Amino acid sequence: MKASPMAQQALMANAIRALAMDAVQQANSGHPGAPMGMADMAVALWGEHLQHNPANPQWANRDRFVLSNGHGSMLIYAVLHLTGYPLPIEELKNFRQLHSKTAGHPEVGITPGVETTTGPLGQGITNAVGFALAEKLLASEFNRDGHSIVDHRTYVFLGDGCLMEGISHEAIALAGAWKLGKLIALYDDNGISIDGKVTPWFIDNTPERFKACGWNVLGPVDGHDAVAVSAAIAEAKQAGDKPTLIVCKTEIGKGSPNRAGTAKAHGEPLGADEIGLTRSAIGWAHAPFELPEAVYQAWDAKAAGAEQEAAWNEKFAAYEAAFPDLAAEFKRRMAGELPKAFDQVAVDAVLTAHTQAQTVASRKASQLALEAFTTALPELLGGSADLTGSNLTKTAATPDLRFDAAGHVVKNESGVGGRHINYGVREFGMAAIMNGVALHGGYIPYGGTFLTFSDYSRNAIRMAALMKQRVIHVFTHDSIGLGEDGPTHQSIEHAASLRLIPNLDVWRPGDTAETTVAWACALRNKSQPTALLLSRQNLPYAPKDELADISRGAYVLAEPSRVGLKKKAKAVIIATGSEVQLALKAQELLAARKIPVRVVSMPSTTTFDKQDVKYKKAVLPKGLPRVAVEMGTTDGWWKYGVDAVIGIDSYGESAPAPVLFQHFGFTPEHVAATVEVVLR
Repeated sequence: MKASPMAQQALMANAIRALAMDAVQQANSGHPGAPMGMADMAVALWGEHLQHNPANPQWANRDRFVLSNGHGSMLIYAVLHLTGYPLPIEELKNFRQLHSKTAGHPEVGITPGVETTTGPLGQGITNAVGFALAEKLLASEFNRDGHSIVDHRTYVFLGDGCLMEGISHEAIALAGAWKLGKLIALYDDNGISIDGKVTPWFIDNTPERFKACGWNVLGPVDGHDAVAVSAAIAEAKQAGDKPTLIVCKTEIGKGSPNRAGTAKAHGEPLGADEIGLTRSAIGWAHAPFELPEAVYQAWDAKAAGAEQEAAWNEKFAAYEAAFPDLAAEFKRRMAGELPKAFDQVAVDAVLTAHTQAQTVASRKASQLALEAFTTALPELLGGSADLTGSNLTKTAATPDLRFDAAGHVVKNESGVGGRHINYGVREFGMAAIMNGVALHGGYIPYGGTFLTFSDYSRNAIRMAALMKQRVIHVFTHDSIGLGEDGPTHQSIEHAASLRLIPNLDVWRPGDTAETTVAWACALRNKSQPTALLLSRQNLPYAPKDELADISRGAYVLAEPSRVGLKKKAKAVIIATGSEVQLALKAQELLAARKIPVRVVSMPSTTTFDKQDVKYKKAVLPKGLPRVAVEMGTTDGWWKYGVDAVIGIDSYGESAPAPVLFQHFGFTPEHVAATVEVVLR
C-alpha cells in the first residue's frame, strides 16, 4: 500500500533528522538542532520547487540554494545525498573529519551542490543577494523575446543569528532596492541561539523590517507543515518584482523529547540515550546511517533534474541557432574565460601607460586602466560604497545601474544597461554581494572604498580568498598621504594585514604602468581575489626599461647607472606605491655621495613571494644590505632580510600630506641617511 503524501513527507523529513543526529553523534561535534528543525522546510523546497540536476551541479540555469545558517550543514549534506548528488553515505559518516566532503560548515568547491561557503552568519543571505542580482542582470543582457535562457531563482534558509548580524540589514535593503523578485528567503524562526531563548536580546519585528525594505512577507506559517511551506513558496514565486521572506515557525531539535526547543539542541550532540528516545518519538526504527529504499525513492531528483536540464538544453539550442554570437558570449562568460583579445588589450593598455608616463594618483591610474578594460570586458561589474568620485571606479563604459518602477534594468538607446553599482555606505554588504556575483558566474565584480574601511569588509574578503573567487577590491586613500582626514581614515596596518590573508593577491602600485599591470593580473586570476591599494595623491611616473617583470610582483626599477654611477650597487632600497619616488630620489642623493644603490619596486609582495628562488635572488642579491620603505607597519618587511624599515608603527595625524611626510620621516633625505647607516 502506497504511503499518503503526508506520511511520505514525514518520512522524508525524518530521514534528515536521523542523518543529522547520527552524523553529529559520530563526529561528537556539530549542530543537530537546526537541521532537525528545518527538515520539513527542506522537504517543501527540495521536494516540490527547486530546479536542479544532481548529475550536473554546475548546470547554468539551476536554482541556487544557500544555507545561510551554515552551522546546520547536515541539512544540506543530507539533502544532497538523498536527492542523488555524488555525495555517498560514507561522506556523511565522515562528517567533520579530515579531508571529507562534509566539513563542519558547507564549503563551495568541496561538496558537489554547495553554492557558497557559509558559517559566518549573515553572509549567506548577502551572497544570495549577489546570486539574485547576477541572475537578473544576465537575464536582462542575454534573454530575447521567446528565448529566456536565464530564468532561475535563489532560495535561502536563514536563522535568527543571520538576522542579528548587521550585514543582513545591508543585504535586505539592497535586495529591496534592486527589486530582486526571484530571491526567496525562508526564515527558520525558532527563537533559540547558543545562549538560549533570544527574546531578551532580539526583539526586532522581523516581518515589518523586511516590509520596510521593500520585501514581500508571507506567514508566519507552520515550518513543520511541508504542505503549508510549499504553498507559501508557490505564492512567493508570484510576487513580481519583490523579494520574498517566508516566516517559518519551527522548533529547534524537532523530534527530540528532551532537547527540542532548547539551546542544548543547538551546538552539541544529542547523546546516545536521547537519540534512542528521538528514534522512538519519530518512529524511526533504523540503525545509524541506515535508510530504507522508500526514502531514497521519495527524495530521488535525478530523473526530474535530467528532464529539467534537457528541456533547458533544447531552449538553449534554439537560442544558439537564433543568436549564435550571444550564445557564444554567454558560454564564455559563464565559463569565466576572458576573450581571446584580452591579452592584446592588456599589452596595449600597459604600453599606453608607459608611453604617456602621466603624473596622476594611482586611483586615477586605476580608472585609466579600467577605461580600457571595461570597454573590452562586458562582464566587468563595478561599484563603490558611496565613494564613486573618490574611488574612481566608474568609466564611460559603466554607467550607473538603475531599475525602473517595474523592476526592469534601465537601458540606454543602444539597449545596454548600467554596470556601476551604488552600494551606499555598505562596505561589508558590498564585499559579500560581490562574492555572490562571482560565485554565480557571468560577471567579474569589483568595488571600491577607502583602504581603512577594508576593516568593515574584511571577513567577506577572507571568504572570497577561502572560496577562491575572482573578486577585485579597489581600496583608495591608502596611507597618511590622504592628509587632513586624520588617523581615522589613514591606513597604517591595513596593507600588512591584508597580505596575511592566504590566497589574496595584494598590489600597491607606484605609477600608471604598475597599476595597469596590477589590474591585468587581477583579471587573469580566476582562482584568487585581489586587493588594489591606491593613492589619493599624485605619483610621478617612474621611468623604466622593463615592463614584463612588473607582473612578477617585484623588479629592479633602477640600477646605479641610472644616476651616472658605473659601480655595482652596495645596497638595495625596496619600496612600494608612493614610496617608490622616495627611493628614486634617495638614490640620487646617495649617488652625489658616490654611494651606488639599487631601487627595487615591489608592488605586490604576495606575488613576489610566489616566484622561484633564482628570480628572487636576482632582484634581491644575497649579501647586499636592504632598506624597505612603506607608509605602514614595519613587521611584514623583516622576512625580506632587511636591515632597516622606514615605516609607521603608530597612528597618523591630521595635517596636509607634505607636512605628514616630513613629520613621519618619509623624505628622500631620511631614506638616504638610513641607507648610509646600514652601510657603516
